[in-house]
Amino acid sequence: MLRISGSDRQSFLQGLVTNDIMKLSDGPIYAALLSAQGKYMFDFFLAEDGDGVLLDVAAARAPALAQRLTMYRLRADVQIEADERPVWRGVGDAPEGAFADPRHEAMGWRLYGEAAVEPLPDGHFEALRVEHIIPEPELVENETYILEAGFERLNGVDFRKGCYVGQEITARMKHKTELKKGLRRVTVQGEAPFGSPITVDGKPAGTLFTVVNGTGLAHLRFDRAQSEMQAGEARLTLA
Repeated sequence: MLRISGSDRQSFLQGLVTNDIMKLSDGPIYAALLSAQGKYMFDFFLAEDGDGVLLDVAAARAPALAQRLTMYRLRADVQIEADERPVWRGVGDAPEGAFADPRHEAMGWRLYGEAAVEPLPDGHFEALRVEHIIPEPELVENETYILEAGFERLNGVDFRKGCYVGQEITARMKHKTELKKGLRRVTVQGEAPFGSPITVDGKPAGTLFTVVNGTGLAHLRFDRAQSEMQAGEARLTLA
């Protein structure tokens, strides 16, 4: 996790991320940082923290995100620091200080700091992600377009906030084109590893990602997402 402080923190973040920083006064938000070409680089939750803003990003990605933000900082009064508070998540009744996951109510709550919380197994959230088509490892750096990954449905992008890095391409995909690819839930019969190419009659149709109990998430070409598809030794159909 990172913490952004300094008098320019709000304007700094507002010009970079896909969601509207002004919404933080109403609670935490979900957002992404894109490349200039409009492709996914990082996704994270943002939450107000006194005179700073917390960026709740996957731990393995935090150093790279800090480096990227530092590149954009220039002369702005902004400090970017690592924050070592633990992150808890759960479902059901939320403890004091927790907030609802802004992507989808089924994903429960998140909490920062020390807490007397019984952690749930990671597999529990994997099943929820697949059921509600919520990408995490399915987001591929410098490859994924966030609208194809469902960011509008997941409250991760604001089309009225003004400019941010990658905004022009994202807006064009929203208003001037029809999406021809996207993330969909599929039933999976057989075994296929994460990242397996999907084919239909030998033609490329997409990529299979997370599979839980015979249901998976796949990035598909809609014109080739037919009644039966193949990924390795597995047979796939749209769920």
